[in-house]
Amino acid sequence: MTKKLFKDRDDFWRLICGIIAILGFLLIWHFGTNGTRLGEIMPGPVVILKSFFEAFTQKTAGYTIFGHTFWSLSRVLVGYSVACILGISLGLLMGRYRLAEAIFRPFYEMIRPIPPIAWISLAILWFGLGETMAYFIIFLSAFNNITINVFMGTKSINQELVGCAKMLGANEAQVFRTVVIPATIPYIFAGMQIGISSSWAAVVAAEMVRSSKGLGFLIVSGMDINNISQIFVGILAIGIVGFLLATIMRGVEGKLCQWNVRGK
Repeated sequence: MTKKLFKDRDDFWRLICGIIAILGFLLIWHFGTNGTRLGEIMPGPVVILKSFFEAFTQKTAGYTIFGHTFWSLSRVLVGYSVACILGISLGLLMGRYRLAEAIFRPFYEMIRPIPPIAWISLAILWFGLGETMAYFIIFLSAFNNITINVFMGTKSINQELVGCAKMLGANEAQVFRTVVIPATIPYIFAGMQIGISSSWAAVVAAEMVRSSKGLGFLIVSGMDINNISQIFVGILAIGIVGFLLATIMRGVEGKLCQWNVRGK
């Protein structure tokens, strides 16, 4: 009971400190834009927050902030889902089987250091300026992070557990299903959590190149018409949604991996 109470107090004070830090930043921003020349190049927090809440009802290019957020999330969902399927599969195969590692790892190691944004030019040439280009950039961003985490997790499995399972009569398929995959689950979630954050950043970059809807488009269109408030509205929405996605992933991990230190 005491331990639980201490943990609750710790979470409470962490929340209070976070609120104080945000309020302090807003105050500095407010006085900076009202008392210095900073106000000549950017609006204050009151103006930005007013524009943000107005964006819930006012449309930009035919969509409210909800519509633009929906389009960005739908693009992330497609690219991220494919990246999870292929990244987890490849990470497990490379980590468990030496032949798969020998075949695929050289190609993966050549692709992994390349930033996803560097592929935008080729993606446009290959897929044009449609949705497929955005899916491809999002996929690459998540795929790299998921694959390396799953691969390292599979490699770190205690081989004594594998030996014990085989000694008890388990075949390779049973070992893979009952030992390898459960032991790798925390690493899978770690990769997925990093992958969703990188996917969210990638979709914004892809939408800023060419799109007619989405939060990245909202920022670019604000730049085109010199509307700084609209740019900040897009940035604020990106930050809030990114925070919510990361929080949801941590919550899912905490529920499914309560037996693991990362899930506590």
